[in-house]
Amino acid sequence: MSRVFVIHGDHIQLDQLLKATGLCGSGGEAHSAVASGQVLVDGNTEMRKRAKLRPGQTVRYENENILLTASHNDE
Repeated sequence: MSRVFVIHGDHIQLDQLLKATGLCGSGGEAHSAVASGQVLVDGNTEMRKRAKLRPGQTVRYENENILLTASHNDE
């Protein structure tokens, strides 16, 4: 399944994205998911819990694809 997530500002941290989308219920759960290699960013395993994600990037976790887009208010 795919969804779009709007970033307000220039980036969002990976752990914050996983919590904001509801894919992880807590920061600890998000950190564990990343540390265990379950999260892909642009098709590559991402091991940095606080990786800065920007519009245009995609994140995959537990059969969910998230496309990051920019808020038009930030332009």
